[in-house]
Amino acid sequence: MKLETPGLNAEHEFTEAARAAVYNAIFSRRDVRGQFLPDPVPDAVLSRVLTAAHFAPSVGYMQPWSFVLVREPAVKERIHAAFREANAEAAQMFEGAKQEIYRELKLEGIREAPINLCITCDRDRAGPVVLGRTHIKAMDIYSTVCAVQNLWLAARAEGLGVGWVSIFHQAALRETLALPPRVFPVAYLCLGYVSHFYQRPELEAAGWRQRLPLEELLHFDRWGEDGGEAAEALKRQVRSDQNAATSGGTFPAKE
Repeated sequence: MKLETPGLNAEHEFTEAARAAVYNAIFSRRDVRGQFLPDPVPDAVLSRVLTAAHFAPSVGYMQPWSFVLVREPAVKERIHAAFREANAEAAQMFEGAKQEIYRELKLEGIREAPINLCITCDRDRAGPVVLGRTHIKAMDIYSTVCAVQNLWLAARAEGLGVGWVSIFHQAALRETLALPPRVFPVAYLCLGYVSHFYQRPELEAAGWRQRLPLEELLHFDRWGEDGGEAAEALKRQVRSDQNAATSGGTFPAKE
């Protein structure tokens, strides 16, 4: 069944099932830590998710990303040792109940996941002057994060779990992976098939934080402006859609 959206060229429109699949991948994506299975990821599947990452948007079409695949147990052990050191330091930064919860959380799957993947940003790849980065130098970093998100959603569609491990001293990552000085490690990911995906984000279920109401994060024309009566219809729709996404549902068919 083809959808019919006013103003949209029919050849650019997704079917209702394809549209629902995109939202399903977004809403069911989870940061996976403890559910990895030892099953290998076939090259065909890995190639598809890497290709999805490579097709991310990038400012000035600079494509600053590279992908360091880690499969060797010895390399994983060195990365895990770097995590343990940083994680022990991080635990001391929280107090009281937060520290207790933190110490109970499993925050990585480095050794369990069949594949570790470091997504990097080569800050010199497109030369000293890049279209779109002339005034905001971090646009290459932001572009690389888009590649991370593309890979994460494609992995979810393939039934793969992904966990982002960020508790490292970057110098340890650089040394272990032999990254050149110009190459910045943006994301260290654990990737593999999993026993299950949690219905709710793990940190939410553990009581660390709750998802914020989207309607409270909307500003209209200027920061702090609530849009008045003209914005109420949108806010009602946003509440409804967030509730649907939270409950594991999906958006209704387009009218």
